[in-house]
Amino acid sequence: MLAAAVLLGGAQAAQAVDLTVTPGQRATAQQVAQAGVPLSELSPTAPDSHTVQRGDTLWDISKLFLKSPWRWPELWGMNLEQIRNPHLIYPGQVLVLVKIDGRATLRVAQPVDGGSAPTNTVKLSPRVRSELLDNGAIASIPLHLIVPFLNEAIVMDSDELGGAPRIVAAQEGRVMLSRGETAYVRGDLKGARDFRLFRESRPLKDPATDELLGFEAPFVGTAEFTRAAELRAVEGGKAAVEVPASFRITSVRQEAGIGDRLSPVPQRDFSAYAPHAPASPISGQIVSLYGDALTAGQNQIVALNRGARDGVERGHVLALWRNGPLTADRTDGGKTAIKLPDERIGLLFVFRVFNRVSYALIVSSIDPVGRGDRFTQP
Repeated sequence: MLAAAVLLGGAQAAQAVDLTVTPGQRATAQQVAQAGVPLSELSPTAPDSHTVQRGDTLWDISKLFLKSPWRWPELWGMNLEQIRNPHLIYPGQVLVLVKIDGRATLRVAQPVDGGSAPTNTVKLSPRVRSELLDNGAIASIPLHLIVPFLNEAIVMDSDELGGAPRIVAAQEGRVMLSRGETAYVRGDLKGARDFRLFRESRPLKDPATDELLGFEAPFVGTAEFTRAAELRAVEGGKAAVEVPASFRITSVRQEAGIGDRLSPVPQRDFSAYAPHAPASPISGQIVSLYGDALTAGQNQIVALNRGARDGVERGHVLALWRNGPLTADRTDGGKTAIKLPDERIGLLFVFRVFNRVSYALIVSSIDPVGRGDRFTQP
């Protein structure tokens, strides 16, 4: 998908870093580059040309030209000489589809503003959202769908939040706290000033084996440090009394409360995600739905019971399957027990990977998704 990217040319492209392009992806692209892509692999609605616009994603572009949007290395290989690095795709670049002898290739035309280098000032059609990385390149998938979860969705191998700083009281004796209100916190802040708030972590268990996979901490909101803790003498007291640190609640997904734990805000990672299928067979199940919903649908987040130790990578595209229900054959008089076939219902895109658990975005789904539904390589 990415490939569509019309990339930088010449020396600028040669100096570009390959980001997350793997040797296998490059090998696929080199193989395709020799002959192009069969016309049968093109999307039935593939355009003759496309101008990359703000709001486009690599997923969008691959889907525009190919039947399978995660097969971006093939699209990249359609013009390997001009598209040196498929992660560097910029608004204003133009892709032209060329069909010769039953095969298809892409070539890069001049940007719409006539310039020789990508810019971010090209006049383009209005888009609902801008999906650009810090270097001006477009993103692999709609970042606005996953950015809120990059720092919110966390899984720990142990209950690490048990010893984290915690809210011990609220201003004016309140029990719950909203945005802008003051919370009093005890614990070692280790010099940090901006924190995420989490509720007590809950265990994540494998749907099939009931094995403990880790601890998921529900995200509550964010808070910023405003005043340090101190020891203060109390009139008539024999020893100084601790005065907790003060924090201002800066955002809430749900009201904060006494006992909520604090964890420093890490640096966000907005680097390009390269959609690709797993290199080897993989299968597993959905552990949980992010949030309190009973079922999930397109553009929602799910936790998977496979992680880095199982070969899951950020950018993996996975097929989503509905488990065929157990039922009975009522036509044979004996009501023989049968299991209906599993049915493929959509696609998942992995965007965050922990040791034994991963988080994925439901890219598409024709049915509600629930805990225990399966996933495999696409």
